[in-house]
Amino acid sequence: MTAVDRPADRPASDSPDLVERREVIRGIVLRDGFARIDELAQRLGVSLMTIHRDLDALAAQGYLTKIRGGATANPSALLEARVPERVAAMRDEKLAVAAHAAKLLSPGQTIFLDDSTTALAMIPHLVAAAPVTVATNFLPVIPRLAGQQGVELIVLGGQYHPVPEACFGSRTQEAIGHLHADLAFLSTTGINRLSCYHRSEITVTSRKAFMANSTSTVLLVDHAKFGRPASHLLAKLTDFDLVVVDEGIDAEDETEMRAAGVHYEIARRLRA
Repeated sequence: MTAVDRPADRPASDSPDLVERREVIRGIVLRDGFARIDELAQRLGVSLMTIHRDLDALAAQGYLTKIRGGATANPSALLEARVPERVAAMRDEKLAVAAHAAKLLSPGQTIFLDDSTTALAMIPHLVAAAPVTVATNFLPVIPRLAGQQGVELIVLGGQYHPVPEACFGSRTQEAIGHLHADLAFLSTTGINRLSCYHRSEITVTSRKAFMANSTSTVLLVDHAKFGRPASHLLAKLTDFDLVVVDEGIDAEDETEMRAAGVHYEIARRLRA
């Protein structure tokens, strides 16, 4: 279609190819939580400058935030993401982080799991470490651990929220307060200025309760969380006994953590 043939109500900058390309980019970022600029350019067969312009446009619409070398999905855009979509995002990185964190497990421990799909990846390792006790407010954990030999499962009640498939609120905090765990495995929505942030206050309150009632707290994060904005402060990275992140972490982010005294370990991606 030439400029002469283009309908008068469609500007040149909104050509069908451009609209389709940006929709593909938006879908990739929302699905995976993160996308690299060079990989998008290679996949879509366009220049790096074109991808930069596309990301600028999508950022202006509120779908994503540009960071060094790529873009992350905005919390507001992910707010209605359901558990299957969250499980699919950064799946390989989450599996690597969980496998690395599993080195901390030993029989007889009591474990807190938060409502993150990163913590959900710990389940096969928990089964392998049995006997263990697992307490969680995340309902997808129940069918995966219920009936597993050597696993005592404690379901933390409260007000059920259907999108995250988890319980929150004062009753959840009270239930956590009646327990004490050897380890708490937690994740976060975003990391900025060496602190963890979440999209909603209710998820922060349950995680703070987990942290307050655990001997050791472990933050499980994929590299796409760094630089991603969110509104509600959970804790500083130095408040965790250990931060486990995958090997895709940016060198500058790793340098900042090291300089701040964050105790972190790098999870190497699982090889086939």
